[in-house]
Amino acid sequence: MMQYLMSMVTAIGVVGVVAIIHYWSVLKLGVEPLIEIEKNGLASEPAPVLANEKLHPQDDAQIAQPDHPQDNVVMEDWVGQVAPPEDLPNRGVEFPPPTTDRQRAVVGAFMHAWNGYRKFAWGHDHLKPVSGSFKDWFHLGLSITESLDTMYIMGLKEEFEEAKGWVRDSLKFNTYHEVNLFEVTIRVLGGLLSAYHLSGDRMFLDKATDLGERLLLGFTESPSPIPYTDINLSLRSAHSPNRWTPGCSTADVTTLQLEFRDLSRSTHQSKFEDVAFNVSKYVHNLPKTNGLVPIYINPNTGQFHYSEIKLGARGDSYYEYLLKQWIQTGKTIDFLKDDYLEAVEGIKKWLVRRTLKSDLLFIGELRGRHYEFVPEMDHLVCYLPGTLALGYHNGLPEDHLKLALDLMETCYQTYAQRPTFLAPERSSFSIQSRRIVIDLDDIYVNSKDAHNLLRPEFIESLWYLYQITGNTTYQDWGWNIFKAFEKYSKVAHGFTSIGNVNNVTDTKPRDIMETFFLSETIKYLYLLFSNDRKLLDIDRYVINSEGHPLPIRES
Repeated sequence: MMQYLMSMVTAIGVVGVVAIIHYWSVLKLGVEPLIEIEKNGLASEPAPVLANEKLHPQDDAQIAQPDHPQDNVVMEDWVGQVAPPEDLPNRGVEFPPPTTDRQRAVVGAFMHAWNGYRKFAWGHDHLKPVSGSFKDWFHLGLSITESLDTMYIMGLKEEFEEAKGWVRDSLKFNTYHEVNLFEVTIRVLGGLLSAYHLSGDRMFLDKATDLGERLLLGFTESPSPIPYTDINLSLRSAHSPNRWTPGCSTADVTTLQLEFRDLSRSTHQSKFEDVAFNVSKYVHNLPKTNGLVPIYINPNTGQFHYSEIKLGARGDSYYEYLLKQWIQTGKTIDFLKDDYLEAVEGIKKWLVRRTLKSDLLFIGELRGRHYEFVPEMDHLVCYLPGTLALGYHNGLPEDHLKLALDLMETCYQTYAQRPTFLAPERSSFSIQSRRIVIDLDDIYVNSKDAHNLLRPEFIESLWYLYQITGNTTYQDWGWNIFKAFEKYSKVAHGFTSIGNVNNVTDTKPRDIMETFFLSETIKYLYLLFSNDRKLLDIDRYVINSEGHPLPIRES
């Protein structure tokens, strides 16, 4: 044996032998050297780190690596699928404290909302901040699972630890829960995976795996590659969409892939990615209108249901996830990029118009049997400038950035032209049609559309444009909107949606704080107001549709 060891030393050197012995001990004996990460203060126990491993610099943050595979993983399952993640420990990421007054103001706003939630709605989905009560949707503590990564990024260690304790001890999936596949995937699965990658705590991945196993039923019980979107987590059953719709939303079934892929890469179990990505491959081959898709699809037939085409509700994130999946997989899957590029051309051909007076560019909708153009736009569409800019940042055509900048101006005007400086849920635009000239302001708001839900989409786009261009005007725009939230949405126990953005004396508070206010609106404002544009680097993370960052892979 001694002679054998000496020959090894001669052949590969002492360092090589030490490395071999170390990895043999890790793989065969489960032995790992440990190092405490007390300066982080967010891990519940020491995290495993290779003794001589170099930390990979990322401005003020350190990048997490995928965790070790579980002992019972059969690596052959990955053959012919995707490359397994690096077998390195997840150390977690460290973020600096807030460095600007605006960031500190956002932390204060979050704490105001969080304290109200802790006092009146702990463990429930939504806070009702006016009445000091709560409302449940899926009974999964959405405000907690949605806020984990926001608190982590902002350095709220005590609050994060308390929320982590609730997830560990109280987040259960074995009681009666009837849920929507899309909503729970982007909110809960995405939130748990993001918390895992940022904190390095394996508990979050274990919870995500349990949830993912139950959500698989939506795919396996459907007769087509399009999943059922209604799932009972405790009974482990799935069924077709509810009776009020002709099918499920196209966005619902095409906005699952980032999360399911990340779950596969983190657990070394390809089944999650396989079923979700099969949806993308199937939809890729369905007929479209210059890359644009109807907003309903039928899981029983696997075909689009004749319906309107728009980039707002029920359609938006289909396009978003084409681009982000391409980025997530190291820009290696060409059909995702091709479908996205075709869709952008379809948007420019069919949906882009300009207003009569101020030449503001907006994205309309196609409705009716002959797909007639309707000059209306959901606030949700204001995610598009950020997505277009992200594509440009990753090498797509420069005219995508021009379209993004023009649409940014219009989205900002939907805020700036309201008396409250808060955008309505939906805006209408004055254009000249073949038959009539609508003699109104460039942007006008119908009373039924005048509510504001504390939505994040425009703030999200501000952050992308700020990180990509460095233009601090976007920070100032965001600050104006933040001040409006503080003035018209802040109430005794949190922040509330309002029913009327057109009247500063009668905003009609709705007494509900949507969870995306904590997971997205607050997070994007905090990132936007940082002097470090790459505080959360879009070259290292892809952000899911609910504001939860997931690591970009090489393939």
